[in-house]
Parts: sequence; structure tokens; C-alpha cells
Amino acid sequence: MSNMIQFVANHDDLSTDRGFQFKFYCDKCHNGHMSQFQPNAIGIAGELMRAAGSFFGGSFSDAGSAAYHVQRAVGGKAHDAALEKAVQEGKQYFKQCTRCGHWVCPDVCWNHQAGLCESCAPDEHEELSAQQAQATSEQIHTKTRQQDYTKDLDFLSRGGLVQCSNCQSKLSPGQKFCPQCGTPSATQAKDKFCVDCGTTLKADQRFCAECGAKQ
Repeated sequence: MSNMIQFVANHDDLSTDRGFQFKFYCDKCHNGHMSQFQPNAIGIAGELMRAAGSFFGGSFSDAGSAAYHVQRAVGGKAHDAALEKAVQEGKQYFKQCTRCGHWVCPDVCWNHQAGLCESCAPDEHEELSAQQAQATSEQIHTKTRQQDYTKDLDFLSRGGLVQCSNCQSKLSPGQKFCPQCGTPSATQAKDKFCVDCGTTLKADQRFCAECGAKQ
């Protein structure tokens, strides 16, 4: 069996008590080939009868012996012979790369011109298309990072979201008083206003520049 380990290492054993079947997978893309079903006609009846006898004719402790006979019904020399036959069948649907040793499917993962798998000898056109697509994605990412999408937003100078300190109502940027309860906004509380017309005054202003009222 050692001469076929290189092929059967990547496979599923689908054998049952009725017969043997195996599925082999491409080492690169994992596409598979299902082997033909091989009925298990040699020795299965006797093994299953012995399994039934161990289970129904003996004590509960004999259940392990029954399981052993069931396992023999799907294993042993008949199983090995079926596997060897399936391997010889499956090899027709795969190619082995002489560079890396992997078995791959010829339709997707084999470079026929180079005589190697596409992991060792990528198809030039496919590789070029893949690299172009990757470069395009990277360039789009770089250019979008360089573009300023917030230059027209004045949220920093406006101080972001403002809430009334009394009733927590949302205030629009620049609002001096809360429209719900009349409380001066937090951003305007430190400002000085004219006592007559309400114009914003500088801290050291003694007269209003709009109406002339003394402050």
C-alpha cells in the first residue's frame, strides 16, 4: 500500500457494509472524483452473521465483539483490494506534479504547456489578470484614503452635538437659548449680550455697537 499513499492521502472512504467506494480530491482546488461502487460480496455475510450472533445471542458485554465483526465486514483484505482498484481508477482523473508531488485535476489546476501544476507554474494570462485585479483594489484603497471627504463639514468648529443643560433637548449649532425651556446654551453661556438689543458683545465692551446702549 505504500506505493499509493501519495495519492490516497487526500480522500474520503465512503465504504459501508454493502460495498466499497472512495472519493479522491485535487490537492489544490479540492474538486473530487468518486470511484465506482464495488459490492462487498466476499465474506460479508459470514461476518454480519457472527456480529448478529454476538449481539443477540450473548450478553451485553459482547456488543464490542459484534462491532468488531461489523468492522471486519467493511475492512480487511477485501477493503484493501477495493481501495487499490479505486486508486488505479482515480489516477486517470488526476495529474501528479513532478515538482511538488501534488495530485491535481487537469481541467482547473494543471498547466498543460509547462507540464506542472499551476501552483508551481501559474498560467500567465490568469496570473496577469489576478495581479491586475489585486493592484487595482490596492490603488483604489490608497486613493480613497488620500481623498478628503470631510472638508465641507464644519462639525469641528461648531463643537459637534449640543444639548440643553437643563432639559437635554438637542440644540442646533449657534442657538443661544433652548427652544424648549429657554435655558442659555452651554456654548453661549460665557458670551456677553447687549441688555437692550441682544447683540453679542466682547467681554471688555462698555457700549453696544448696534444700539449704543451702555452695558
